[in-house]
Amino acid sequence: MPSCEPRGDDDLVVPPWKIKVVELIALLDPRERRRALVEAGYNTFLLRSEDVFVDLLTDSGTSALSQEQRAAMELGDEAYAGSRSFFRLERAMREVYGYRHLVPTHQGRGAEHLLSKVLVRPGQLVPSNLYFTTSREHAELAGGRWVDVAVPEAQDTTSTHPFKGNVDLAALENVLRAAAPERVAFVRVETCVNMAGGQPVSVANLAAVRELTRAHGVPLILDATRLSENAVFVKDREPAGESATLPGVIAEIAALADGAVFSSKKDHFVPIGGFLALNDDELAERVRELVVVYEGFPHYGGMAGHDLEALAQGIRESTDEALVRHYLSQSAYLGGLLLERGIPIVVPVGAHAVFLDAKRFLPHVPQTSFPAQALAAALYLAGGIRSMERGIVSGQHGDEPYDGLELVRLTIPRRVYTEEHLRYVADVVTEVFERRELVSGLRMTYEPTHLRFFQARFEPEGGEPFAGSLEPALASEPASS
Repeated sequence: MPSCEPRGDDDLVVPPWKIKVVELIALLDPRERRRALVEAGYNTFLLRSEDVFVDLLTDSGTSALSQEQRAAMELGDEAYAGSRSFFRLERAMREVYGYRHLVPTHQGRGAEHLLSKVLVRPGQLVPSNLYFTTSREHAELAGGRWVDVAVPEAQDTTSTHPFKGNVDLAALENVLRAAAPERVAFVRVETCVNMAGGQPVSVANLAAVRELTRAHGVPLILDATRLSENAVFVKDREPAGESATLPGVIAEIAALADGAVFSSKKDHFVPIGGFLALNDDELAERVRELVVVYEGFPHYGGMAGHDLEALAQGIRESTDEALVRHYLSQSAYLGGLLLERGIPIVVPVGAHAVFLDAKRFLPHVPQTSFPAQALAAALYLAGGIRSMERGIVSGQHGDEPYDGLELVRLTIPRRVYTEEHLRYVADVVTEVFERRELVSGLRMTYEPTHLRFFQARFEPEGGEPFAGSLEPALASEPASS
């Protein structure tokens, strides 16, 4: 197969796939977009998919299946117990990640729930390199307390540290020395940390975390949802990974932990599914007892047999370096376009998305007026682009103070969008940036008790959240007002 190297002036890897099936999309006119956004309470999660032109809300379950995955689905064994599909999935997991036990779940948060049920007791700490919304919620619902032990660079959108997902080893050691083992449930390390902008963890840092957890008798669990992308960053940025194969780096990272949570709707390309992988026999048995209560029988865990088959094939495809590199190059390409135009984003560009820095993008909108939420609304109004807030709406818990990152995530589904789509996105973002003074803040009119960013509703503080009439051209040329 020809190598997929950058071509010409555009630093974008040629896709190692071709398109077989397409879905038609359409751009609503500005009045219809405004109507849709008002009905959605200015929350992009509540938009109907048919009202969206380019959907960058999430990479979770939105990737394109391969022909091999679709073919494998025809082999799905829908037996309630003893399904052949389960054992094929178990074999794929062991071959790629090396863990002893597989407990399938309907998606990643199902695995997070089970893990917190068996490991977290009231009052225990869960140290982590930043947090992910559902991971933290499950731990706290079980009575645990989340502790951030990420390196300071993770909170600096302008830092070019190559591994901003790393754990602050001194901070972690202080927590473990003061509380371990009785008061620490487990140490969680996320690969390609989502809330930091998709930033990777180095193998050297993870190995040091492993030594600390062993010394203090505390389990180390990975959120390995984006392990494949993290492994490519290791190959590119860490001397030890330079001569290694991608499957080799993946296995090396997995081997440093006692277990891992996977949301397979990302790296494994499937529309549904996840799993908890463990090495401890007793812990795995306890989880299997609970999976019957919350998910289904241990041989399917909330998925159909054909889902198990697609997931098994997806695990193997996630070790294909050409596929993973192309995906990373799409984020890098979009990020490069925005940087060239002076638009503030998180650097270095991470794995699965480009993150706009809403504090720098909209300096006139205070954080209490939800600038990232307002910016996401403006991008939809300007060009039908659906993105996601990753700021105070996602990050604040209860009445606690929050002055952290304020980001808008432009998340790229795997094997879905083309270079032309990415150029269009860059043009729309540029339009909004050039007229950013028109973007006003929002006030929250409905706040759910848990994970409010999914279903909260808003209204403009004054006028409209983007009081301009923009209609960017569907072309590769920069859009004009």
